Amino acid sequence: MPKNKTHSGAKKRFKVTGSGKILREKAGKRHNLEKKSSKVTRRMTGTVELAKADVKPAKKLLGL
Repeated sequence: MPKNKTHSGAKKRFKVTGSGKILREKAGKRHNLEKKSSKVTRRMTGTVELAKADVKPAKKLLGL
């Protein structure tokens, strides 16, 4: 069985924790920030755990 190559886009987007959870950045904090309220921009900072339904395909892309 050949090895699976890691998807280059996925490796840039996801981080795997020591316990095996997959983290992602929150979306929407790249542009048009003047229109968005401070409350909204604060809420968009940081990383969150990937949704349960997205974990299996993300692991496949990451070669886990």
